[in-house]
Amino acid sequence: MNKKRDRLQIIHDILWAIREKNGRIKPTHVLYKSNLSHQMLDDYMTNLIGNGFIIVKRSKDGKKTYSLTDKGFQYLNKYKVIVDFVDSFGLG
Repeated sequence: MNKKRDRLQIIHDILWAIREKNGRIKPTHVLYKSNLSHQMLDDYMTNLIGNGFIIVKRSKDGKKTYSLTDKGFQYLNKYKVIVDFVDSFGLG
């Protein structure tokens, strides 16, 4: 059985989902790709928006998409460095 994801991994999964869709993704797609409940996703998205990792864009018809900020891209890059470090010592 897989280990339960920690907060940093969940944030990574959300940001990665946004990045994989060329930086613009609909909320439903984030929900599916991050494998979270609607309430948990709302909590994470509120936090990520508030801390400047992602921004919300609305189209003329009112549909919402999410995009990464520079801070969001930096998180993904630094997260990879940490995971590579942990794995290199067999701690992962």
